[in-house]
Amino acid sequence: MKRLIEKGLMFGNLVHVTSPVWIERYKRALRHLTGRETELIDFHIDISGYSPEVGDALGDDLYLNHAGVNRQFILLTTDQVRAPLLNAQFSTSRDILRQFIVSNEDALFALTARDAVAGEMVNSVFSADTVAQVLSIGRIEIEADTTEATVAQSERLGQMIDRFKTDKDAWFDDVLIAQMIGVAKQTGDVTRNPVRLGQMAFEQRNFWTSHFGGLYCFRGLETPTVVAVSDDAVVETDDHVIRMSDPHSVAAFLQENDLVEPIVQARGIDAAAILRQKMDFIIVDVAATMGEDLSGASRRELRGLARRYRTLMPEAFTGLQALLNWAENGGAWPRITSDHPAYFYSLRAKDHSDVGLVNMLLAEMAPLDIRQLFIMHKQAFYALYATWPEGKRAYVAEFLAAEYQVDKAGAREALFGHEAPMEVPERLMVERVGPWGAVKRR
Repeated sequence: MKRLIEKGLMFGNLVHVTSPVWIERYKRALRHLTGRETELIDFHIDISGYSPEVGDALGDDLYLNHAGVNRQFILLTTDQVRAPLLNAQFSTSRDILRQFIVSNEDALFALTARDAVAGEMVNSVFSADTVAQVLSIGRIEIEADTTEATVAQSERLGQMIDRFKTDKDAWFDDVLIAQMIGVAKQTGDVTRNPVRLGQMAFEQRNFWTSHFGGLYCFRGLETPTVVAVSDDAVVETDDHVIRMSDPHSVAAFLQENDLVEPIVQARGIDAAAILRQKMDFIIVDVAATMGEDLSGASRRELRGLARRYRTLMPEAFTGLQALLNWAENGGAWPRITSDHPAYFYSLRAKDHSDVGLVNMLLAEMAPLDIRQLFIMHKQAFYALYATWPEGKRAYVAEFLAAEYQVDKAGAREALFGHEAPMEVPERLMVERVGPWGAVKRR
């Protein structure tokens, strides 16, 4: 993993904490939330304030996320909004934290100028011992304040000010006046600079969780569905349950709910370039397995390797090759149905509210596409990276550093961006459906 860290592909964009003031605030917030302490004076934190160095020192990577639910957080600066979320147990956690920070940026900026903000993402369960408990999490509420309770004290001061203004005898209440002065010394003038935190509740209907070997939960659909990554996971629920090892059922679920589209049918992307890149990744996997040195391998050299190991190329490669020929040269329609290994490599999420979740699922169904896997499902990427031959690790790290890190937003737009739909004549629509007609009829 050292190579990934050096290239900023792992633990990238973390906030470096070296300031004595920040360190003291972090320690105070850590004691406030967990009762634990750290003596480190140099560490990095993610969007939630989790530090891999502190986790290593404590021997607990979940020191801010006990049992993988009700994640706690420590904010030292609003700049944490640009950091990743490490050790995520739910796919929605980073988005919720990011929305919370963005929606309360001014208030959080004022609060973190004086103290750390400590909080918790609260839901209705305190453990994830059963699938039913995980699936019952439909609403996340944020509880947050400084370690000195500035927000609570501001609310209290506001109530006292209202009482002072409306109670005709308040002018003679020396105790009330003294209390107001005492609280104001901590909060400042809340009439001119109110300290309030808004947007504290978030819905979580469709999400991925790492619990039980990985679950993709689609609770907001007409037929609530859970896609289980592991065949061994005991999924006791009234929801429809699909196993990832059953590609037919996964494909039917995606099609019936209109969640995906063929890459060659998508508007606003270079489908041929995407297909070629997916084929390159498959070549790399085969060549690395055969012990080839892939350092700085060009596309021309990869084509040579594809010819050398043509008899070893998997069906996913030949399927994508046929699809590319159909898209570029008007070749015969390849029969790429859900039982074909190339099927999930040929899809991407349609334009809907769960684009990220569906692309995450597709990435896990098509793990040889290392770029999509890295972008959409880093935990799965890191787990597979540890099992790859050294040649593949080196190639993938170089590729991602050169082709993705330099323009992350551009790469995401090129792969997953959507343009406004355009009306298509019926004749052309039939031609565009092409290889997926058999899947839909089925």
